[in-house]
Amino acid sequence: MANITFKGNPVTLLGSEVKAGDQAPHFTVLANDLSEVSLEDSKGSVRLISVVPSIDTGVCDAQTRRFNEEAAKLHNVKVLTVSVDLPFAQARWCGSNGIENVQTLSDHRDLSFGEAYGVAIQELRLLARAVFVVDSNNKVTYVEYVNEATNHPNYEAAVEAAKKAE
Repeated sequence: MANITFKGNPVTLLGSEVKAGDQAPHFTVLANDLSEVSLEDSKGSVRLISVVPSIDTGVCDAQTRRFNEEAAKLHNVKVLTVSVDLPFAQARWCGSNGIENVQTLSDHRDLSFGEAYGVAIQELRLLARAVFVVDSNNKVTYVEYVNEATNHPNYEAAVEAAKKAE
């Protein structure tokens, strides 16, 4: 498993670590309207999955804004942001921040995504910061588990991986 810290303190991640070359694990999360969303709902598109602990915090806010900007320049790529924030909070945040190119998804119900991708933080019931790129055939082509949850991911590398998977 990836070694992750949150504000300098080691945390325990639940689930299995995903690696480039793996078949993308199945998950079910909630959209802002409470409908269920799974990986299969976006099959045929490249998915850049941005994982944040809480969308209402500084680094998570910046990460979501950055991928929202990048999403406007990508063609056959869907950008998904997953957190355990409630769908209502995600919708409110997106609306007040003009986020239109990213789909925010909530894993608050049962940590389906968090456990499937090895990013559920046991001690905090939050998700560790990570980025995954999944190609149109559900193969994982890029993985970054950010070693300190308060740090930014490598935006350039993630966007380049998404472009290569198009």
